[in-house]
Amino acid sequence: MPLLAQAAAFLLALWAAPHLGALWGAPFPDVQRPVWDQRGWFALLGAHLMLSVGAVVIAAALGLGGGILATRGQGRLRPLLDALFALAQSVPPIAAIALALPLLGFGAAPTMLALVLYACLPVLRGTVAGLDGVAPAVLDAARGTGMGAARVLWQVELPLAAPVILSGLRVAVVLSIATAAVGAMAGAECLGTPIVVGLANNNGAYVLQGGLFTAWLALLADRALALLAR
Repeated sequence: MPLLAQAAAFLLALWAAPHLGALWGAPFPDVQRPVWDQRGWFALLGAHLMLSVGAVVIAAALGLGGGILATRGQGRLRPLLDALFALAQSVPPIAAIALALPLLGFGAAPTMLALVLYACLPVLRGTVAGLDGVAPAVLDAARGTGMGAARVLWQVELPLAAPVILSGLRVAVVLSIATAAVGAMAGAECLGTPIVVGLANNNGAYVLQGGLFTAWLALLADRALALLAR
């Protein structure tokens, strides 16, 4: 199915969700209110996208910058940067949110921090792999034309490494969208809000709806970036 058709189906499903009580309630016959109606789905979608995309933009800047640094100067900083970024991703997002709450308070801020920590590593490694993959002969030819280091980087290395870098960014986007749902536990409004409310009230129908739309959005983003990478 074409990407536009998939996106249209997703938006149509969001619109129809409040009218599908029989569908949501069928797997959970004991639930009295199976339809999520506390906040509009499109409002939750907008908040989720702002949270996850904002985190990816920051993570992309940090990962790209770290990857460039890691490949300069004979790669002396590579082990250190890779270890730091790997450590950042190894912290569970819920733990990062909990640790940030006393400093940043409830809401989007601690969630954004956790998502940035989680999404940096794929961008860093994609950047390093992409830059390492540029043929030395191409670099020698660029330098032979009189290009300085900065011009070689921006006009030769990064364009040639772009497909691999985009692959790392694709992973970061999917991770960010899927993980952003955890932010609802810190009071951040997102597609994970019905999941948290459902868990708190033993309402599996809410959990099903929030989980379904979060996963669907992540898959759409992955498909869109896969097409862009081509």
